[in-house]
Amino acid sequence: MDELLAQLRYRIMGLVRRPRFDLPLAGALLLLAVVGLVTQYSASDLDRDKAIAQGARLLLGGILMALISRVPPSSLRNWTPWLYAASVILLILVALLGEGRGSDRWLDLRVVRFQPSELLKLTMPMMVAWYLNQRHLPPSWSSLFAVAVLIAIPAGLIAEQPDLGTALLVIASGLFVVFLAGLAWWRIGLIIGSVIAAAPVAWHFLHEYQRNRVRTLLDPESDPLGLGWHIIQSKIAVGSGGMWGKGWHHGTQSRLEFLPEHTTDFIFSVFAEEWGLIGVLLLLTLYLFIIGRCLLIAVNAKDTYSRLLAGAISMAFFVYVIVNGGMITGILPVVGVPLPLISYGGTSAVSLLAGFGVLMSIHAQRRRVAG
Repeated sequence: MDELLAQLRYRIMGLVRRPRFDLPLAGALLLLAVVGLVTQYSASDLDRDKAIAQGARLLLGGILMALISRVPPSSLRNWTPWLYAASVILLILVALLGEGRGSDRWLDLRVVRFQPSELLKLTMPMMVAWYLNQRHLPPSWSSLFAVAVLIAIPAGLIAEQPDLGTALLVIASGLFVVFLAGLAWWRIGLIIGSVIAAAPVAWHFLHEYQRNRVRTLLDPESDPLGLGWHIIQSKIAVGSGGMWGKGWHHGTQSRLEFLPEHTTDFIFSVFAEEWGLIGVLLLLTLYLFIIGRCLLIAVNAKDTYSRLLAGAISMAFFVYVIVNGGMITGILPVVGVPLPLISYGGTSAVSLLAGFGVLMSIHAQRRRVAG
């Protein structure tokens, strides 16, 4: 009995000294989820059912995060090719059986309805990190070509849905791994130059509504009651919040239905109108803290796969915030990117929290720092 108590005490002390969860990161994510639910409840005009549904999704994501955190990074690395292949197969099924508003983005399995493209935001950096982990770094041109194929297959399937915004984010999540693998700056410049040179050609392959989004970004006033409505109303909401905001559930743009998609893509506008510049700065500070903790986990990771993957997940999360913020302020085109853990949506929230579960797993296996 004494021996059993001693072992139990040892395990408890081990968890206290070296917890599996990064407690500051877990606390920040919990706070962000609470902010999201409060904002969601206001944006939906106090729709309790919608808030409860979002809360249930966040709870599911939290449970998934806890479960994934128990899986060693070595096991995640071994499963990566299978997870990537399964994600691509689901995208093919979407192309055959998908459904959505004017596009094929959703897969209805009767029991659950979700967007497989959201899974690639996690499985893509996992796959690129798995591939580069087995090769000499920085990557050679042959390795970069193989990575380009790995990225192009799912990105092309997602772009065909069509969902160009998610396709670009999936591409970015894979490229972040390449960048963190130590790619030489001259190669980065050459790749960027090639992308810029190919832009005029790519323009002709865009759908007309995608071209209109770029045109609207440049001049939203050209069609204020049509294509420019989203950006104009979003900027009005952000600007009308002033320094301190109008207060919770006192924003007029969403309550009077001027602001479209105010529970999803443009929920940041609702938050800015209700809480003003001070609230926005505090929310951005919370996001920056989360990103900082994620990068710290990447720095302390014990192997190449874990470092590349943790760093890519951190940078991708940063891009999601920047793209949504740029979208609602008229700096970037409207591409349908949700605000992480704030916007309404199940697949996005669950996949994000699954990614944080991977980070927690890497944190649990981090290198022991001398001293």
